[in-house]
Amino acid sequence: MSAILISRIIGAVVLGIIGVFTSLPIYNFVQQYVDVLSLSQGVVTGLTAVIFATLGFLITGLMKLFKKSSAQSLMSGLIGMTIGLVIAAIMAYPLSLLPKPFSQILPLVGLLLFGYLGALLFVTRREDFINLIKNMSSKMPSRAKGESERRILVDTSAIIDGRIADIAKTGFLGATLVIPRFVLNELQFVSDSADSLRRQRGRRGLDVLGELQESKEVNVVISDIDVEGVREVDDRLVLLGRQLSCPILTNDFNLNRVAELQGVKVLNINDLANAVKVIILPGESLEIAVIQEGKEYNQGVGYLDDGTMVVIENGHHYIDKHINVTVTKILQTSAGRMIFAKPTHE
Repeated sequence: MSAILISRIIGAVVLGIIGVFTSLPIYNFVQQYVDVLSLSQGVVTGLTAVIFATLGFLITGLMKLFKKSSAQSLMSGLIGMTIGLVIAAIMAYPLSLLPKPFSQILPLVGLLLFGYLGALLFVTRREDFINLIKNMSSKMPSRAKGESERRILVDTSAIIDGRIADIAKTGFLGATLVIPRFVLNELQFVSDSADSLRRQRGRRGLDVLGELQESKEVNVVISDIDVEGVREVDDRLVLLGRQLSCPILTNDFNLNRVAELQGVKVLNINDLANAVKVIILPGESLEIAVIQEGKEYNQGVGYLDDGTMVVIENGHHYIDKHINVTVTKILQTSAGRMIFAKPTHE
């Protein structure tokens, strides 16, 4: 027997017992208004118990929906139901002053109705309530608010990239890195991939995440926050960024563009890398190792420490050697920066 069936049977038994105890006011109501049926109290008690037990069996079956609901939705429903029950309790006394059988039935009806409506209202409009509370709290003056309250959503690509660990060590982030559970699940999925390259990248991401959690320079939180009705990880991140009013850390170009179009701030690791590159002007000299041939005739190619490509005119003869070169031109492309130079002694 499955757990769901057992829970439904228990729900039917519990509500059936409630139906037995509430059958007396129902019996009085039926006898007062429809006594033409000549129903005895035993029959009314039996019918009430069967109706309540059926309702319990059906309602308890909806409990399986809780497994698919996020913790945020469940908490919103609990808060709404609590508020609804408080309102029903306040209205119970004036309702009990009504003539019988209304004084016996209406308080129970109000309890069920307001509890249900309160839960339904808070679940369906939870985002509006959250935004309202956030707006109210943001307008309250508080000196306690600081960089420690800043949060940054982290994308899978930023974790796999690996540079986030080095950035965190510098202390420039100054914020809590929030990694949603669905991002962690995607990272685990990549690490279990049948493709060896994807599997290697995924495992590197898990190592980077472990390094971040051990770091004393940054606070890392694995969160269960999620959004409903969206399956793609990028879309869920963008919606969370809008709801939480926090930026997304990534190096995914497509996610960057989509987030910016929807008004979500993006912290792109590639943009940061380009911003901190050493500034080199035409005419300056530098030492570089020529490691390979260029695309054009007699060219040599080397790389700076930050990965910038340096194309050396007449550098073919200096492959596998360190030489001094003079910068002649700098070209900024969508793929990055490219430097053209020639040997200094020429």
